[in-house]
Amino acid sequence: MVIPSLIQHKRDGNALEPEDWKRLIREYTDGRVPDYQMSALLMAIVFRGLSSAELGALTDAMIASGDRLRFDQIDRPVADKHSTGGIGDKVSLLLAPMVASCGVAVPMMSGRGLGHTGGTLDKLESIPGFRTNLSLREAEAQVQRIGCAMLGQTPEIAPADKRLYALRDVTGTVESIPLISASIMSKKLAEGLNGLVLDVKTGSGAFMPETSQAIELARTMIGLGHDRGCPTVALLTAMDRPLGRSCGNALEVEEAIQGLRGEGPEDLMEVTYALGVEMLLLVGAAASPAEARGKLEGSVSSGGALETLARIIEAQGGDPRVLDNPEILPQADEVEVFRARRDGVVTGIEPRRIGRAIIELGGGRRMIEDAIDPAVGFVIPVKPGDAVVEGEPLASVFARDPEGINRAMTALSEAITIGESGRLTPLITHRVTADGLTSF
Repeated sequence: MVIPSLIQHKRDGNALEPEDWKRLIREYTDGRVPDYQMSALLMAIVFRGLSSAELGALTDAMIASGDRLRFDQIDRPVADKHSTGGIGDKVSLLLAPMVASCGVAVPMMSGRGLGHTGGTLDKLESIPGFRTNLSLREAEAQVQRIGCAMLGQTPEIAPADKRLYALRDVTGTVESIPLISASIMSKKLAEGLNGLVLDVKTGSGAFMPETSQAIELARTMIGLGHDRGCPTVALLTAMDRPLGRSCGNALEVEEAIQGLRGEGPEDLMEVTYALGVEMLLLVGAAASPAEARGKLEGSVSSGGALETLARIIEAQGGDPRVLDNPEILPQADEVEVFRARRDGVVTGIEPRRIGRAIIELGGGRRMIEDAIDPAVGFVIPVKPGDAVVEGEPLASVFARDPEGINRAMTALSEAITIGESGRLTPLITHRVTADGLTSF
C-alpha cells in the first residue's frame, strides 16, 4: 500500500475506495503506517471531506479493527449517550447512574479531553482509585451485575479510533464532521446497543459552532447508526457558555454528586433529564416523555441514582466515600475570587477561553503524553443576562500556584464580558431523528 499516493488522491479531492480504507486502517492499527502520514491524511480529510460511502467504509473499518461488547445474556435494554464535547459538561456522570437505576443497562464508554473540551474519563479518574481501563469482559460482567460501567475505550474496542482520537487532539484536526462522526459511532456501534442518544453541542464553545453544522453532524451520525441497526436520536444543546457552574475535573465531579442529591444547577439538570428521557423512550423503558421524566426524577429523589454511582465507584476501585466527603477529591493549592470590574449585565462567558485556560492551568493536555492536574479549574455561578455590580464575585479560580492564579484571572477577564444588556440563549433547540428535525 503506497500511503503517499492515497494522501495525494484525497488531497486532490478524490474518494478512496472501501478496500483502501479497510487496508489503511488495518495497517495503521498494526503500526505499519506512521503517525506523520496519518496526520497528513487527516488534514486532507479536514479540507476535502469524505463521501457518504467513504465515511461508512472508514467507520466500518474502525469497528472491525477490534472486538465488540456483547450483552446477549442481559435481561434489560442497552443504551448509551454521547456528547460532542463542551466546557462544564459533566452530564455523563449524572446520566449513567440515573438511567441505570431506571432499569436500562448503560455501558458508558467515554473519552478524554479533546481540544479545548474536557473528558469524562479525566473527571472520573479524579476520584481516588477509580479505574476506567476495564477490559471488555470486565465491563460486560459489571453491566450484568449492577447495570452500568463507566469505562474508557479499551484496547479491544476500535483500537484504530483510539490512536486517531489522540492524534487528532494534537494535530489541529478535531473540527471535522466526518472524523467526529466516524470516531464517535465506531465506538458506540461496537457496544451492542439497542439505542443511542447524542448530545450535539452548538455555539461558540462547540466544535460545530453554527446550528446548521451541528444539525449536519447529528444527521450524519444518526445515518450511520440507522444504517447499522442502532436507533439514534440527537438533541442540540447550547455551548455558548459553560454548562453548570464548575469547569475542571474534580470540581465537576463534586457538582455531579450535588446533582444526584437534587442540588445541581438548573441548566445541568435540565440537559441531563432531557437526554435521559430520550434514552428511556428509545429502548422502550418508558411509554411517554412524562413517564420517563418521572422515573428519572424519582431516581434522584429516592437516592437510587446516587446509590448506583456508589456501586459503580466501588466496583471500579474508587473510594465511594467521596459521595459524602468531596474533600477526598484532589484539592487546589491556591484559590482566588474573580470580581466584577464594573456594574452592568453579563453579556457573555466564552467557553473556549475557559477551556484553554484550564489547559494552561494544567487541567488538560497539550501533548498526548501530558499528565493533568485534576484539581484546577473554575466555578462560575453567573450566566449571560445576570445583572452584576462592581466588586461582586463572578467566579472562583482553583490553581496549583500563584502564577496559575494570575493566568486564570487574565483568562476570566477576557472570557466574562459585562455590558449594558445580555440574554441567555435557549438551552436545548432541536431534536433530530432519522425521520427529520423538530424544534425542541
